[in-house]
Amino acid sequence: LEGRVRQVDATIAIGGITHPLVCTDPPYYDNIGYADLSDFFYVWLRRSLSRVYPELFSTVLVPKAQELVATPYRFEGDKEKARQFFETGLGKAFERMRAAHHPDYPLTIFYAFKQAEAEEETDAEDSEDADGSAAASTGWETMLAGLIKAGFGVTGTWPMRTENKSRMVGQGTNALASSIVLVCRPRPESAPLATRREFVAALKKELPDALKALQHGNIAPVDFAQAAIGPGMAVFTRYAKVLEADGTPMSVRTALQIINQELDTYLAAQEGEMDGDTRFCLAWFEQHGMDEGAFGEADVLARAKNTSVQGLVDAGVLSARAGKVRLLKRTEYEKDWDLPTGQAGPAEDRRLTVWECTQHLILQLNTKGEEGAALLCRRLGGGRSEDARALAYRLYSICERKGWAEEALAYNALVVSWPAIQERAARLATTGRQSELF
Repeated sequence: LEGRVRQVDATIAIGGITHPLVCTDPPYYDNIGYADLSDFFYVWLRRSLSRVYPELFSTVLVPKAQELVATPYRFEGDKEKARQFFETGLGKAFERMRAAHHPDYPLTIFYAFKQAEAEEETDAEDSEDADGSAAASTGWETMLAGLIKAGFGVTGTWPMRTENKSRMVGQGTNALASSIVLVCRPRPESAPLATRREFVAALKKELPDALKALQHGNIAPVDFAQAAIGPGMAVFTRYAKVLEADGTPMSVRTALQIINQELDTYLAAQEGEMDGDTRFCLAWFEQHGMDEGAFGEADVLARAKNTSVQGLVDAGVLSARAGKVRLLKRTEYEKDWDLPTGQAGPAEDRRLTVWECTQHLILQLNTKGEEGAALLCRRLGGGRSEDARALAYRLYSICERKGWAEEALAYNALVVSWPAIQERAARLATTGRQSELF
C-alpha cells in the first residue's frame, strides 16, 4: 500500500479522504506546548534547510496561532479566552471526525493526561455519597465534553503501556506509564435520557467488574484512576443526557467526580475484607503517614477496627512509647523475616497481617529484586500475596492524594513488577529449589 502524508487543519477538514479511519492523540489542554518546544530545533533547521524547503521555513519561528492548547499568554494572560479557544477548536475537530469517519469502524483516541486537580465540593448535589472532596481533570473534562458534544459515545477502553520508563519526565516521578485508548462510536439517535440516580445505579453495578478486570490485567496504580474513566464514561455516554434533580444536564466534570468517588468506594471495599490490624494501619497511615500521633487517638481507632494498640505492637507494625504512636518504617522490620531459616518469618508469625506482608514484599523488591520478592510470595501463598497486591493499590491512592510521591513510587513499583514476581514464584514452585536464590 502507498502511504501519503498531508498536513491539514483538523478543525476544517480531515485530509479530503472518503471515510477515513481515525486514530488520534489529541492535545493535552495546557500541559505541553509543542510549538514552543519546537522553536529550539526550528531555528537550527531553518538555518540549514530553508533553501531546500522554503515553504516549511518561511517564518522566523514556529507558527503558534492555530495550535490547540489553552496557554493564557497567547491571549494576553486571559485564562477564559484560552479555555474557549481550546474547547471551540477541539469541538470542531471532533465534529469533522464524526462527519468523515468510516461508519463500520470505531474511532480510537489515545489519552495520557493525568488527573491531578482536586476541588472542594460546595454544592451538596455534586455527589450523593460525597466525602468532602472530589477529583476531576480539566484536560479530561474538556476532551470528553467535546467528544460527547460531537455525538460520540465511549464503548470500550484499552489501557496500553506506551510510555518509556527511562524518559526524562518519568525519572523519579509518578508519571503515567500507559495511555488510555478510548474506543468511540457515534451515539445512537435513540439513546435514552437518564436521571442522576439511574446513572449512579448503573455505575455502581458495572464499574466494579470493569475495575477488577483492569487489576487482573495488572494496570499500574499510577494509571488506575485514568483507566477507570473509560468504563465510567461508557456508562455516562450511553445516555443522550443525564439529568440532575432540577432538570439540567449533568456536566462531564460532575460525571468524572462521581466516577472517581466510585473508584474510591471500590478500593475501600477491598480494604474491608482485610484483617483488623491492616485496616487500623490504613486508617492511621491516611491520617498521619509515618509520623507520630497521640496514644489516645490510636486506642480509639484500634477499638473501632476490632484490635488493640498492644496487639499491633506485638504484630510488629507499630511503635508505642511515651504516649506517642507511629507506624514502623519498612527499614525497621525484622531482618530475617524473609529467610527460610528465619525465626520470625511468615509461617512462624503468630499475628500475620496483610500490611506487614505488603511492606516486606516492597522491602524484598528494593533490596533483593524480583527474585527475592518471588521467594517471599512463594512462602506467603497465593491468597496472602494477592491481598498484598490489592493493598498496594489502596496505599498508592492515599499517597497520590496526599502528595507523598516517594512512598507512592514504592507501591506502584510492586504492582508493576508483579507479573515478573509471579512468574519467578511459579518457577520456584516447579523446581522447588528456593535456596538457590540466596
